[in-house]
Amino acid sequence: MEYTSLGRTGLQVSRLCLGTMNFGPKTTEPDSHAIMDRALEVGLNFFDTADVYGWQTGEGITEKILGTWFAGDAGRRDQVVLATKVYGKMGEGVNDRGLSARHIVRACEDSLRRMNTDYIDLYQMHHVDRDVPWEELWQAMDLLVAQGKVLYVGSSNFAGWHLAAANEAAAKRNSLGLVSEQCIYNLFTRHVELEVVPAARHYGIGIIPWSPLHGGALSGALRKIADGTAQRSADGRGGEYVESHREQIQAWENLCAELGHDPANAALAWLLSRPGVTAPIIGPRTIEQLDGALGALEITLDEKTLAAIDELFPPVGNGGPGPEAWAW
Repeated sequence: MEYTSLGRTGLQVSRLCLGTMNFGPKTTEPDSHAIMDRALEVGLNFFDTADVYGWQTGEGITEKILGTWFAGDAGRRDQVVLATKVYGKMGEGVNDRGLSARHIVRACEDSLRRMNTDYIDLYQMHHVDRDVPWEELWQAMDLLVAQGKVLYVGSSNFAGWHLAAANEAAAKRNSLGLVSEQCIYNLFTRHVELEVVPAARHYGIGIIPWSPLHGGALSGALRKIADGTAQRSADGRGGEYVESHREQIQAWENLCAELGHDPANAALAWLLSRPGVTAPIIGPRTIEQLDGALGALEITLDEKTLAAIDELFPPVGNGGPGPEAWAW
């Protein structure tokens, strides 16, 4: 396993992050535990979850699955860099969502209880809350840090200017500020390269890409559909996306075949090569899928291949950061 610093911190995390969103809705609790066992066995120490995962309001189903796993062996918690999120609706009350100081503190306490832990390594704001001033938000986060309940604070789905505003406000309080940003980033979705990635690199914020395979479209979807093994990439909107981008996806799968790489692993390897990226989030439903994703760490894409990928999946505008991406 390869490790890297989380943003500008000294915290070392694996170059792949174990996403747990399938734990509960698609993967049983025993199978989820087995996947986490396997993750630790191979040295994958970075786990990501959220209070809303499980998608039953207020239940925190996925966090509870992590909690029963931690409770099963006291040594597991110290081996894991645990990340969860706050923002989503966790009750029927008007204050049971968002990033008010009240909700942040209460949601943190609830997540700690569900996950059977005394602290959260990385507490992430799941979305920007335009109704909450940064001063209130940081007051709550600073309190949790001072109490030892949270060690680092991150964001998710922030714009570049949100990253700047958040960290400038934190600096005025002599707080560490954001150390990570979790955003959608993959070959089909490269708009974060315009401003989010440059802002993150300026402030020493590590990028944690979610949906690295774009809902399975980059995982060899056409081949899987043809041989009858497709699941997520063939369902609902995923299937519609694959069909509407069939020519582009076929070209991607052909390129990967020429290189001798699994398409999913090649897509992860591309993200691992991008500036500022800490660890793409993988969301395995089975141990086999987890083991398969580890192959991405063994792939190095040369400049010729990277150029060919840019031809298939052009960056936004002229490529690179703004304003050069859209101006002279």
